[in-house]
Amino acid sequence: MGLLHWEKRYSVGIEAVDHEHRELVELINRLHEQAKAQGSKVAVLGFFGDLYRAISAHFALEERFMREKGYDQLRPHKGDHERLLDEIRDIMEDYEVNDLFEERLLAQRLDAWFSRHFESHDARLHRALGHH
Repeated sequence: MGLLHWEKRYSVGIEAVDHEHRELVELINRLHEQAKAQGSKVAVLGFFGDLYRAISAHFALEERFMREKGYDQLRPHKGDHERLLDEIRDIMEDYEVNDLFEERLLAQRLDAWFSRHFESHDARLHRALGHH
């Protein structure tokens, strides 16, 4: 069982974008499975590092795309990206310092963020750029 499940509400209705987001969800699940299989603190910290890098890379691509297209909502969209990355860093630091890793909590936070962000920011971005 994965940490996250692809949900219909994540869809922004553009196949290429949904495909990228689905791949991101699958990657998160794969990284999570690997960390769980090893079951060590090092593995979980590795999972967070990989998760952070994967999400950062996806965001960087999206932000480059927005800059190239002169998208007027770049700043709030990028701000939302940065909030999620901060959250992941916070969860990672909690774990490093206090050994607190609430798998359910991480899943809930990612799920809430993804559904909110994909539904609002990403949907608006792709509507504005004429991808219907």
